[in-house]
Amino acid sequence: MHETTVVMFAALVVAVILHEISHGVVALWFGDDTAKRSGRLTLNPVPHVDPFGSLIVPALGAIAGLPVIGWAKPVPVDPKKLRGGRRDMLLVSLAGPTTNFLLAVVAAVVARFAFDHSGFVVPVSGFFSIGDLPLAVQVPLLFALVNLLLGVFNFLPVPPLDGAALLERFLPARSLDTWYRLRPYGFLLLFLLVFSTNVVNTVFDPFWRHLYQFVLR
Repeated sequence: MHETTVVMFAALVVAVILHEISHGVVALWFGDDTAKRSGRLTLNPVPHVDPFGSLIVPALGAIAGLPVIGWAKPVPVDPKKLRGGRRDMLLVSLAGPTTNFLLAVVAAVVARFAFDHSGFVVPVSGFFSIGDLPLAVQVPLLFALVNLLLGVFNFLPVPPLDGAALLERFLPARSLDTWYRLRPYGFLLLFLLVFSTNVVNTVFDPFWRHLYQFVLR
């Protein structure tokens, strides 16, 4: 397996774990200790692994040449225990992608600093791959990329992604019953969007381009 792919998979594991832990931590702040009692506020990857989202989707994406994306097993949250109800549930949902965006910013700054001090000489043609960069630049750059794309991906308004909670928060009460009936089919829609359309690449393209321009200027 190519070194870059290994780094991306490792970055994805760390990113999705911190993503899920952040959901549980914010839920705990608002009064719901379900995630804590379930042993999900841990850096141990085993309790967080979702066979489909953590293994199958990233593997298929790598084979198909798509960005390495995925998700972990959702942290259990009991909305009835949240002091603010649906309002707090929205904040719990937003905690995951917000964490990824913050990690992406920090990693991008580190990658830019490393690149500036790496002595790497850009070829005259201007064309080079991430794999050509020194490892000290590759690691933070790929970590920034994975977190950025994971944050954007999770804002798609498709269950079980966090963007669905944002959409759900603004649905009128009379539409919630219909939404709850459709929600279990989100996985199928998500699978079709990722592997049968170019939606993911279209959405991701401007984000990773801006990241590369910032780091490899």
